[in-house]
Amino acid sequence: MNFETYQLDKRLDSFNYQQAQADILPILERGSNVVLDMTACRYISSAGLRVLLYSKKVAASKGLKLFLVGISEEVKDIMDVTGFNTFFEAFSTLEECLEKMKE
Repeated sequence: MNFETYQLDKRLDSFNYQQAQADILPILERGSNVVLDMTACRYISSAGLRVLLYSKKVAASKGLKLFLVGISEEVKDIMDVTGFNTFFEAFSTLEECLEKMKE
């Protein structure tokens, strides 16, 4: 399974969501699965959640996958409260994600 990793900033919010979306969509257009490295991300707003959901929908429409890696406790709490945690395959480490991809 081919994939590309995209590193999120400390925040994914109304100030940078457009750039994140503009960076993720070309990866999907190239036919690669996306691994979002969220280890640095400590806050995600509703705009950031929309980026994740839209990217997942685009990936699914192309027969691709979007994986989340290294979700911080702060972001995990937000995703749990909003129910977004049920939409994504998430892993603690990149190694765990890569193992899953081999299956």
